[in-house]
Amino acid sequence: MGILEVKNVGKRFGGLQALSEVNLSVKENSVHAIIGPNGAGKSTLLNCLVGKLIPDTGSVMFDGQSVLGRAPYEINQMGISRVFQTPEIFGDLTVLENMMIPCFAKRDGAFELNAIPSVFSQKDILEKAENMLEEMNMADKRHMHAAAMSRGDKRRLEIGMCLSQEPRLLLLDEPTAGMARADTNNTIDLLKQISDERDITIAIIEHDMHVVFSLANRITVLAQGTPLVEDDPENIRGNPKVREAYLGESA
Repeated sequence: MGILEVKNVGKRFGGLQALSEVNLSVKENSVHAIIGPNGAGKSTLLNCLVGKLIPDTGSVMFDGQSVLGRAPYEINQMGISRVFQTPEIFGDLTVLENMMIPCFAKRDGAFELNAIPSVFSQKDILEKAENMLEEMNMADKRHMHAAAMSRGDKRRLEIGMCLSQEPRLLLLDEPTAGMARADTNNTIDLLKQISDERDITIAIIEHDMHVVFSLANRITVLAQGTPLVEDDPENIRGNPKVREAYLGESA
């Protein structure tokens, strides 16, 4: 049994069968990548994993509890954090202020924007946010407005914001999309560090095969909404079905 169990999940949008009989088991403390061509159902599956979509059939269980129908803050309190394709940060706030908000939300549950002034006045929240910025190697940017940072630094901040909620499962939706290669490599190094040093499971959706093969120790390939194959990276790379469906002969 994995920490995340997807069983017989199906999801239809009108005449489109986006997911069909999807089964997935993510082992605790692993890095599990989900790959596939455009339209394979990756984003639909991810939205089912965080309760944003309710599948027509099947179940999604995290540590023995269903995630279906739960509010976002309930998902966070279960121990699941999500990193979106486009960094979800408050551009008008400083890096430090951004980091303080999820530190407060973890303690108090559902978070309302009108609670921001009280967040900034609490010393324990400040201390926790400062510590997380140190861990993310962003302490020198603490007073910088978040909107002024590079995409790579915005992503690093967002990952730190997720980690401040002390998740057991970190879901990443194409975390290196739109990045320069240097920022991509820095993000890979950061995620390797997180995986090595924290008691955390990482599930990642990613098109960049350099990222996938640098990080994952298990890979599921989706094709037309159905798992094509699940295997270790060394076997995925040479699998003829995977080459035909997605990777291409040059992969």
